[in-house]
Amino acid sequence: MSDWRPRLIASDMDGTLLRRDESVSAATVAELERWRAGGVPLVLATGRPPRWMHGVREVLRYGTAVCCNGAVLLDLEPMEILGEAPLEPDALQAITAELRVQQPTMWFAVEYGWEFRHEPVYRPRWDVDAPGVAAATLGEMTAAPAAKLLARHESLTRDAFVQLVEDVVGARGTVTTSSTDALAEISAPGVTKATGLATVAARHGVGPEDVVVFGDMPNDIAAFEWVRDGGGRAVAMEHAHPDLLDVATDVTVGNDEDGVAAFLGSL
Repeated sequence: MSDWRPRLIASDMDGTLLRRDESVSAATVAELERWRAGGVPLVLATGRPPRWMHGVREVLRYGTAVCCNGAVLLDLEPMEILGEAPLEPDALQAITAELRVQQPTMWFAVEYGWEFRHEPVYRPRWDVDAPGVAAATLGEMTAAPAAKLLARHESLTRDAFVQLVEDVVGARGTVTTSSTDALAEISAPGVTKATGLATVAARHGVGPEDVVVFGDMPNDIAAFEWVRDGGGRAVAMEHAHPDLLDVATDVTVGNDEDGVAAFLGSL
């Protein structure tokens, strides 16, 4: 594969494309622009909701974002939502009720795309007093379709907590995590970064064999498997979660060393 070149570049954001200070380096921007000039589109595949995409849009100016782990597709240039695959209210209500029985000190929040609601006791890590963010009761939160359900625990370990959530949710949703905390991210059944990425790639007439995808966390596993099994390149950052390293085809240096740009430059 020494002469292999992608026809589409896909990258996770936090811990991958973004440096620790959440910036995109000038070297990375320049490398992405070089590929764009050659007709290769960029797709950001992230757990972030659309309302967290304004900063990167100001830097990159273009591209499509697969947000909320595949549940929302966003055109970055006009900041327009192209499509959604939400969890429906009946599923939200059943899942949260059963999870609370299993672990009464578990707290919930929901992403609606442009809005975020959380139980009063749920402690947001980043969205404190931000526009579109408000406290709500669990009944209020689960009355409308949501792009993503978040479940948080303040004392359990991440992996043990995510496994507990997976056991309860079963086939009614897709459970993953992109956090170092005990935070489980729940999407509609079958919705992953892979499904969102496949949709965007198809719109560009590109299959997995012509895609390179970068990531660092378990919520990237589905996208890695889709690309790897289709003959493309699945590139993990050197600090990636062990489960992601297991399904990677390649490893690059860390995000603070511009690992995405380094790998693309090597092609």
